[in-house]
Amino acid sequence: MSVKSVQIRKGKEQSLLRKHPWVFSGAIFSEISDIEDGDVVSVEDFKGRFLAKGHFQHATISVRILSFEDSEIYQEFFNKAIKNAVQLRMNLGLLNPNNNIFRICHGEGDHLPGLIIDFYNGVAVIQCHSIGMFRSIDFISKALQEALGSNLKAVYSKSSDTLPERIESKDEYIFGNCETPHLATENGVQYQIDWVKGQKTGFFIDQRDNRNLLGKYSFGKKILNTFCYSGGFSLQALNQNASLVHSLDSSKKAIELTDANVSINKFKGQHASIVADAMEYMKELKEDYDIIVLDPPAFAKHRDKRHKAIQGYKRLNAHAIRQIKSGGLIFTFSCSQVVDKYLFTNTVIAAAIEARRNVRILEQLHQPADHPINAFHPEGEYLKGLVIQVD
Repeated sequence: MSVKSVQIRKGKEQSLLRKHPWVFSGAIFSEISDIEDGDVVSVEDFKGRFLAKGHFQHATISVRILSFEDSEIYQEFFNKAIKNAVQLRMNLGLLNPNNNIFRICHGEGDHLPGLIIDFYNGVAVIQCHSIGMFRSIDFISKALQEALGSNLKAVYSKSSDTLPERIESKDEYIFGNCETPHLATENGVQYQIDWVKGQKTGFFIDQRDNRNLLGKYSFGKKILNTFCYSGGFSLQALNQNASLVHSLDSSKKAIELTDANVSINKFKGQHASIVADAMEYMKELKEDYDIIVLDPPAFAKHRDKRHKAIQGYKRLNAHAIRQIKSGGLIFTFSCSQVVDKYLFTNTVIAAAIEARRNVRILEQLHQPADHPINAFHPEGEYLKGLVIQVD
């Protein structure tokens, strides 16, 4: 099958020569009306010299690069790429008797831009963020079966919320089957995962290491976990013998998920759930907490919303810093990609100044190794966090 070409303007090839995996629509000068969404295209410079191959899409990001070599993008390509991604996770020891939840593929970080795959105790959940990856779903499923072998029981495709409306996509099993909610284990704690009805692929795997770190600080402590969703931080705290854990979320459904997960694990520590707005609740806390966890959803998904997001992070952290007991700790996070770690740290410092309390940074946190960052794609670093002590 012949592969169509797109040519980019003079000077625009520099980012590709530096291995950045995106080509923006404004960089293209050749005719593209005959190229369909999801087609594999060859990217050439203004003189027609080969630069890379990738998936084309009529969007701001027009080409997501799959290879900087002139290789065929068929089953063997995906077999090799998925095998490489799976091997990394196995080398990290993420599949063991104590843990069977991890991310198999993290888009650009695994040289497969537009593709997210999460693994929950035998089930791989695929989420496509590009039409090209969605059109490659059969290649991806077969590659997963080959790479995981008997460790794979089912593959579920969940891309209806991540693709343009012009693309018809159905969330469904494309290999095997599994009832949900499905029991899976993270660092010795069991969770009910529901990729059919839950947010994203069913769970927020990127906080695994940070949840484990909270557990190490939790013995005998009183903890407030805000924006708790399914209770990840709460359960790790209880697992490490926190004396009291309060899980707070504005969603009643999220609180039901948390309560179900607490019940499954039969923890002895005291736990209570609260349905409330975190920003309002923290203005006047009723409990003298030792640790507060601030893990809000992304306050900004686009650069034009960044200023508003910064103000939101500042208010949220200022409330927590004012209210926490002397010597208490705050685990604070941002998953807004447009707010980098330096800006986030400065925002937390500004909140401390506003709250008029002394603060020390004990830990600087980030996404785990199964969410790797492509060295040539710094935009892949999205999760950042701090553990601060408030005097």
